[in-house]
Amino acid sequence: MTKDEFLNKLNEALRGLSLNERRDILQDYEEHFVIGLEEGKTEAEIAERLGSPSSIGKDLLASYHIDRVEQSVTAGNIIRAIWAVIGLSFFNLIIVLGPFVALVGVICGLWVASLGFTLAPLLVIFDFLVHPGTFEFFHLFVSIALCGLGILLGIGMFFVTKVLNKGFIRYLKFNVSLVRGGLKHE
Repeated sequence: MTKDEFLNKLNEALRGLSLNERRDILQDYEEHFVIGLEEGKTEAEIAERLGSPSSIGKDLLASYHIDRVEQSVTAGNIIRAIWAVIGLSFFNLIIVLGPFVALVGVICGLWVASLGFTLAPLLVIFDFLVHPGTFEFFHLFVSIALCGLGILLGIGMFFVTKVLNKGFIRYLKFNVSLVRGGLKHE
């Protein structure tokens, strides 16, 4: 593969990045070719040594999206980072997507429980308005207790969600480093 073919394929693999970032990366890889040619290597040897442009692109995109998640934790950034990491290999489909879906399910379930508990007094008031003869103070007191429990659960879920976001980002980074060539023991 020639230098131009390599750089064109790498540019195509980096479509998700801005033009300036792609330009910087392509300049870096062009320098690899310049240095290699000065050392007497052919363009094909240099391209083979650098690796597959599509693999390099997937790796760089995954790193870029993980960095964006660290800067700004939004649902869109998290999903883009997950898909970029999954794109590194088919194995990641199971290793990354499975835990992510389970984690999102548990977090959503607990947030819904918190919201439901918090709104429990409204249901008792609504029941009183619809069926005034069935009102019992016991139901009101239980609903107020559930409301307090819901507020506490909501506060706890706020902190748990933040911790789990950070932990999942670390897990994505670990997964990317594992796919890049395994973990290095120092």
